[in-house]
Amino acid sequence: MTYLKKIIQDSNNPEYTKIPTVWIENLKIKDFEKNVSAPLATYEKPLWHSVARGAYVSGLTQGIEVFIKDDKMTRSVIFESEKIEDLIKISQEISDNINDLKKVTKTTSKFAELLNINTQIVGNLLYVRFEFFTGDASGHNMTTKASQTLMNHLLKKYKTLKYVSISGNYCTDKKVSCVNGILGRGKYCIGKIIISSAICKKHLNCIPQEIVNLNTKKNLIGSILAGSIRSANAHFANMLLAFYLATGQDAANIIEGSQGITFAEEKNGDLHFSVTLPNVIIGTVGNGKDLPQIQENLKKLGCADSKLKPGKNALKLAKIITSIVLCGELSLLAAQCNPGELVDSHMKIERK
Repeated sequence: MTYLKKIIQDSNNPEYTKIPTVWIENLKIKDFEKNVSAPLATYEKPLWHSVARGAYVSGLTQGIEVFIKDDKMTRSVIFESEKIEDLIKISQEISDNINDLKKVTKTTSKFAELLNINTQIVGNLLYVRFEFFTGDASGHNMTTKASQTLMNHLLKKYKTLKYVSISGNYCTDKKVSCVNGILGRGKYCIGKIIISSAICKKHLNCIPQEIVNLNTKKNLIGSILAGSIRSANAHFANMLLAFYLATGQDAANIIEGSQGITFAEEKNGDLHFSVTLPNVIIGTVGNGKDLPQIQENLKKLGCADSKLKPGKNALKLAKIITSIVLCGELSLLAAQCNPGELVDSHMKIERK
C-alpha cells in the first residue's frame, strides 16, 4: 500500500524526460494550402537529416498526395457459452442487429459511433471485434468504454453468454498481427509522390530504377525471407515514433502502425513512390494531448482547430505523419543505393 501511495503521488507530480526535437520544414502535401513544418522527437540525429532531404524533394514536385481509406478504432471482447450452437446463433444475431448496438454505443460518448462488427468462434469462446469512429481522439479509452457497455447489454440479452474479458487480442492493440492489416485499425493511409529522373539524380544521388530495384530486393524479398507479417518497408517505425512522441501519441502503437508496405515503380522515366500504412493510430485530443508543449506543437501543425468538424484535425495529422514516413523512407532507400553513404552519414552526424 505504501508503494501504491507513492505511485499515486508521483503520478500527480511526474518528472519529464526531454527528448531532442527538430522541426522538419518545407513538407509539401498536395491538398494543403501551404508547406508544412513537422516535429520529430528522437535521439537518432541522422533521422532529421534524412527526413529533411525527403521533405526538400517533395517541395520540388507537385507534392505528396495522401489518401485516407478508413478511419476506425477497434476493441474486441470475449464471451463463452456451454453450447457452441448458441454461439453460432448469437454471433449471427449480433451482426444482424447492429443498428440496435449502434444506439447503445451512442449512450457512451458524444463522439463514439459503432461502424462494424466481426466475430470469431473458437470452441466455446465467442470473440466480438467492434469497430468505432472516435472523432479526433485515437480512441483507446472511448472504444473500451463503449465495448464494456455493449458487452453488458449482450450479457443481459443472452443469458447463455458469460463474461471472459473486455479485451480479447482480436483487436489487435500494440501487437503484431494480420487482422489489423486485413480489417483495419486506426487510419488506413496511403501516401504517393512522383519524382522526375532529374530530381532523383540531383538530390537523391540515384536514378528511379535503382530505387525500384532496391525496394524489390530489400523491402519485398528481404521481408519475405525474414517472415515479416503484412510488412515490407525499410523503417516506418523511426518516423512514426519520432512524430508520435512530439504530438502526444501512445507510442506503443507504432508496433501495428509500422506494419506497412513501400511500393515503387518507374513510369515514363519518373519515380512513382508510395507508402501504405493501414494502422495509423493517432489523435489530437485525449490523454497526453493536454500537455503545454504538445498543445503548442499541435497548434503549430494546424491540428488544434476547434472550428473543424470532429475527426478532421486527426485526419490532417494522419496526412502529415504519412508524408513524413514517405520522406524518411524515400531518403533512406536512396542512401542505400549508394555504397557507404548510410554508414558515412551516421558516422559524420552521430560520432564526434
